[in-house]
Parts: sequence; structure tokens; C-alpha cells
Amino acid sequence: MTDLQLAQSFSMMALNAQRSLEMTTAKKMALRCIAAAVILEVYLDKGFTQSKNQLALKKDVLEQSHTMLYQEIILKSLARRNAKKSWDLKDWLKRASKLSGSKLKSLERAVSDSLKELGLLEEIPHLLGCDLYFHSAGVSIKGYRSDIQEYSRISEGIRAEILEDGPVTDETICMLWLLRESGCMHDLFSRNELDIVSARMYKLYQGSPLAKALYPIRIHRGIELATKQFLRMKKEVVRTQVGSGLNFLFPILERSQAVFIDMEAMFSNPAARLHDVKQRLESKGHTVTVLKEGQIPTIKIDNIVYEAIPHAIYGRVPIHGVRLIPKPLF
Repeated sequence: MTDLQLAQSFSMMALNAQRSLEMTTAKKMALRCIAAAVILEVYLDKGFTQSKNQLALKKDVLEQSHTMLYQEIILKSLARRNAKKSWDLKDWLKRASKLSGSKLKSLERAVSDSLKELGLLEEIPHLLGCDLYFHSAGVSIKGYRSDIQEYSRISEGIRAEILEDGPVTDETICMLWLLRESGCMHDLFSRNELDIVSARMYKLYQGSPLAKALYPIRIHRGIELATKQFLRMKKEVVRTQVGSGLNFLFPILERSQAVFIDMEAMFSNPAARLHDVKQRLESKGHTVTVLKEGQIPTIKIDNIVYEAIPHAIYGRVPIHGVRLIPKPLF
């Protein structure tokens, strides 16, 4: 088992399935929170001196041999931009999350390279490249895939601490905040479980000094979170026949959330549809596990679980296939 730092663990959750070559809204949100995770990582490692509620970076932090490049990018950027280097935790997190786009790209390269060196992150053809329109046009899109076993270990560890009674580590307290601010909470918890998570976070807020200081802080940008929530809303609507029309209003956004895979034969049976879906996905380098067969199969593609819903696109010639709609892993 690899001993990962907080920012690396969160990056495995946040970068998984993101496009590696484009700065999408979702990836920008993830990178802002990864920058904040660096501050929390240094904070947990006692890299700050504290006077009342003011935190100052210890002088020797950037001189230590084990300091990671992604840490240097964030800490040096904040030190260069501001003469004052003593702020409260809220200011440190907000300043880190507001770094320029070029700094966020540098952070992405550094943290992804650190995970690649450990064999925990790779770039493969993005799932969107399996969509009919991109596949038929020969468009190549790259994306990140986190190591499946390590991704499961991290997500199951967080779930176990939060959904079961018992102590919660400072790292998990931070991870919950990062998942909330990045809009990734739905990736780990079902709708019903989110009520339990909310109650647990409130209990932590009442009893943990770290949670009391951290949980009231908001760093996400409203327009970015609204865009991500809008995409999630359209995912839910597209499950109905009425909602499927949204694909024509927002074709690029919708296909990135609900990939359409065409079938070789019209009106194929469920077994044949599932075979065609697996064949398309595996030909693009994806790892596919069938969790449930039937009229609407449930399949795990790399680290994300999807429902393969029968669907048709109507034009001059109807095209039959399935839409892959993400659903909670648990």
C-alpha cells in the first residue's frame, strides 16, 4: 500500500476521468481544490507556526529534501505574490485556490507526474472518445485514470470512517471538505447517504477544532459549481424520454455526461447490446466490469459506475444504441 500525502489522495479522486489536455470547468474546480489541499497537507504536517489564528509558513519547509514539487509551486507562488506571509487558515486556502490558470496547469503537471511515478495515474483515451460522434470522426481525447485498487481503497476508507460510528482522522475531515468544495461528494455517496454525511459533518464541526475552523470556509466559485450542478441535473433529466431532447440543445456538454454508443444491429437484445458496449470500451483501453445484466445493465468503467440505458437517435436514419449515465458507485 502506497503512503500518499493528502493532496495526492485527493488528486486521485478529483483528476480521475478528467480530460488531461483541456481545462474544463470541472477540472478547474478540481485544481483549485488540489491547491487548497496542498495548504491543508502542509498544515497537517506542522509546516506552519501559529500565533492566535494567524499561520506563518516555517522558514525551513521549502528547504526540506522531501518537499514535493507540487507543494513548492503553491507555497512559492503565494510567498512571491504577497509581502505579508501570515494569514488565517481561510485566507491561505482562498489565496491558494485563486492562483492563476498558468499556476494551476503547473500544479496539475506536478501532482499528476508524482502519481504517475508511483504507478497510480495514467493517461488513456477519454470515455467521451467512445461517443458515436467522436468515435466516427476519429477524434482522440485523452483523460486521466487513477489506479483502480488505490482509488477503491481511498474511497472505501472515507466511506467507512463517515458512515460507521468511530473516530474520524484529520485527513478524512479535510477530504470531506475538499470533496464538498470540488462538487465531488456525489462520486462517493448516494443521495440517501448524503443525509448521513451532512449530519456527521455537523457533529464533527461541533467536536473537532479542525472541522470547526475548516467547514465554514467556502472556496468554490459560484459559476463553476453551478455549471457542474447543471450538468448533473441534465444527467438526471436525460433518463426520461422528455429529457433526452436536451442532447440537441447542449450537444457537447450533454455527450460528455451521457456518452452514446451505437450498436451494430438495430433492435438488438440486451446481451448483444452489452457485448457491443464492452467491445467499444475495451478497444479504447478501458477496464469494464459488468455489475448487473438485464434490460438496463450496470457496468463499472475504470473507476466509475454507469447504467447502460437503451436509446435511439432519430434523424434520416434512426441509430440505436445505449447511453452511459453515471450513477453513484455505492
